[in-house]
Amino acid sequence: MSPSTSAKTGKPGPKKPAAGKPSAAKARTTRSRRLAAAGAVVALLVAVVAAGIAIAKGSGGDDRKPSASSSADPQQALYNQVERTTSRRAEDDPMAVGKPDAPVVMVEYADYQCSFCGKFTRDSQPELIKKYVDTGVLRIEFRNFPIFGEPSVRAARASWAAGQQGRFWQFHDEVYAKTRKGDALAEDKLVDLARTAGVRDLDRFRSDMNGSAAADAVKKDQEQGYGIGVSSTPSFLVGGRPVAGAQPMEEFEAAIAQAKAAAEAARAKAGK
Repeated sequence: MSPSTSAKTGKPGPKKPAAGKPSAAKARTTRSRRLAAAGAVVALLVAVVAAGIAIAKGSGGDDRKPSASSSADPQQALYNQVERTTSRRAEDDPMAVGKPDAPVVMVEYADYQCSFCGKFTRDSQPELIKKYVDTGVLRIEFRNFPIFGEPSVRAARASWAAGQQGRFWQFHDEVYAKTRKGDALAEDKLVDLARTAGVRDLDRFRSDMNGSAAADAVKKDQEQGYGIGVSSTPSFLVGGRPVAGAQPMEEFEAAIAQAKAAAEAARAKAGK
């Protein structure tokens, strides 16, 4: 992923606005609140870093140690807050698969030129869907996080456009069927991929891909990733727990088991 941005807090409060400029003061206050909110999330992940399981800065090698630890994790409150901040659980989200009320949500931040993202899609995603999504345990929510230049941005917008016609996952899997970079993600090539993925209205697809709504949607996903300190692709949050890279299946299984146990414990406690 690309270099992260962080909110800076702790600066002295804004000076008293000059008379006759209430709108400027209001704008500064709104911005300060947004920065403070982003800073709070960043602080959560800083604490996760201190616990030794932060999102790694590499590009996704398989030699990292598993991030899952014991079920009675002292950082559980942090994971819960991160999960609430990042998951959307929207019923009509075309870029999500799984029940909105599934006990565990996996949020994936990925780039379509990222070879490790493709590896995850081909090797782990099908098994995760069969074992956990289809059984109601897991929901996967995809976030476009293009960091490798214009081809990545164009592909991200195209995936959003495919989603507008209910073919996001088909298009997503088609792009990741093999490593595609540069000219392989030119607009006409993306239209061809959309056709293969079953997108019916290709004129609408092309229009949506180049529209402001697609740009805004991709920007929203990017800002969420940057806001929590994501710095490489693919990166995942499993019930709020960071997992970096295209890890072996056992890594995801361990993280899902822990997140599920934590969700069940919270549910039992709430029912008392």
